[in-house]
Amino acid sequence: MKIFLIYGGKSAEHDISILTAFSIIKEVYYDYYEVQPIYITRDGEWIKGAVVNQPETIQFSEALRLINSKEVCFSVEEGTASKGVTIKPSELKEENAVIFPVLHGPNGEDGTVQGLFEVIGMPYVGAGVLASACGMDKITSKQLFQQAGLPQVPYVPIRKGDWITNADDVFNKCEGTLVYPMYVKPANLGSSVGISKAETRAELEEAINLALQYDRRVVVEQGIEAREIEVAILGNDDIHTSVPGELIKESSFYDFEAKYINNQVTLQIPARVSEEVEKKLRSYAVRAFQAIDGTGLSRCDFFVTGNDEIFINELNTMPGFTQFSMYPLLWKHTGLNYGDLVEELIQLALKRFEESLNFEQTERI
Repeated sequence: MKIFLIYGGKSAEHDISILTAFSIIKEVYYDYYEVQPIYITRDGEWIKGAVVNQPETIQFSEALRLINSKEVCFSVEEGTASKGVTIKPSELKEENAVIFPVLHGPNGEDGTVQGLFEVIGMPYVGAGVLASACGMDKITSKQLFQQAGLPQVPYVPIRKGDWITNADDVFNKCEGTLVYPMYVKPANLGSSVGISKAETRAELEEAINLALQYDRRVVVEQGIEAREIEVAILGNDDIHTSVPGELIKESSFYDFEAKYINNQVTLQIPARVSEEVEKKLRSYAVRAFQAIDGTGLSRCDFFVTGNDEIFINELNTMPGFTQFSMYPLLWKHTGLNYGDLVEELIQLALKRFEESLNFEQTERI
């Protein structure tokens, strides 16, 4: 079977996607699959690279170098890279193939590219259109989590139009509902892109302006003293969760550079929590996954306070697979290695696709 590994993309998380693709391409079971790399440039051009039918030989340092070049379609020939050829997305329609998108952010995990795969009728790894869109949008997901009865920190959603026409009213809502420090995030980005901590009104203004450079809607959340605990999720209808893991940071807040460039974070797996807290975390993760109708995979992020209060932060429907990423490491410590994890995700994608074909046949009847 052929795997179309799609990576890159137009979002601010382009580079992270490349690193994720590099990690996955080394772990595919090549006895059963060949990999067709499909790189999406920052301008939205789709480029097909050389087929990989044996373990990748490019070193991680080489992958980092490729981020800053246009040679990001991995090849197995002497550990080099191939520029590939430009294709149309419709050319992905192929028998005995599955799409593995590792695209992060807008036009990647927000339901848009998933809709494309649905239209051309191809199986693909991960959440469907609705779940992807809901999981990507921090405001919508918070509303769904609220309906599911999941605990969250207080927050204020902000529209760009409201900020432009009446910034004072926005300040009043934020300061009337929340107390400093506050965290300001674009509604539709991840990997700490565009996120800022604000401890004064001046910093809040600067943070909102920064977030609005990435999205027309932002969310301002109450900052709390808490540990950051994450749980990995795997499955369609039969949902499994991993042991929880904790992000141990050198500072109270770490941004994109600290997370991916300087790697100023330590992963404590499993997290040091009580059995009761772990049980709640894993239960809340399943409820959040079900609330957005998730399938395939997700990573559920939580805040846990000193007195063991739990607040759900967000659900990421396409978590990173880089060498620093929590998601594959959580499953490794739960007993599922990287290669088996990739295989399980492919099988879940094929199973969901077969189910959708059965639904179509029922509709015709």
